[in-house]
Amino acid sequence: MSRERATALLVDFDGVLRRWDPEVVAGVERRYGLAEGALLETAMQWGRLQPALTGQVSHADWMAGVVDALAEPAGGAERARAAVDEWQRYRGEVDADVLGFVREARAGGIRVGLATNATDLLDDDLAAFGLAGEFDAVVNSYRLGVNKPAKEYFRAACQAVATPPDRVLFVDDEDWSVRGARAAGLSAHRWTGAADLRYLRAALAY
Repeated sequence: MSRERATALLVDFDGVLRRWDPEVVAGVERRYGLAEGALLETAMQWGRLQPALTGQVSHADWMAGVVDALAEPAGGAERARAAVDEWQRYRGEVDADVLGFVREARAGGIRVGLATNATDLLDDDLAAFGLAGEFDAVVNSYRLGVNKPAKEYFRAACQAVATPPDRVLFVDDEDWSVRGARAAGLSAHRWTGAADLRYLRAALAY
């Protein structure tokens, strides 16, 4: 039996709507004598990251843990703090093609939610990018207390856009999130770049 066409869209933030220039973080690491990849590898260690994504600790507390972990390789706590502060000042860039797609979809009657694993800094980032009014809902794991790819996350996300799971299309660059969305009953597409927009527009047919 064919699936009904989606009438709502959930879009991931990092890796889809927001892009990061890897040269920025690489430059910080070089300036502070850190190994290539040290900042992200340290920050993304799951035991350190997951509490920040589920409302157990703040973004600032998460970064304080990164500073502590990098104090020795950076040559002291002050240098580690300076490196992390410089890295964190860079907040990425909005992908204009994806933002255009979001606007087109909403104009065509599709409800659009931002569905992201994020910290308490998300609202500030959205405001800084001028994105605060671009979505019908913002679903932040920090506020929910549960992160993608949990079924509870996707259940809440579908409720936020007032649409049953089988009428929601989810877009994310992480395969594990895509698999989790499908297990929760949503249609899901793994984002690889702007070339995917043609398919997504056809899937929604707004």
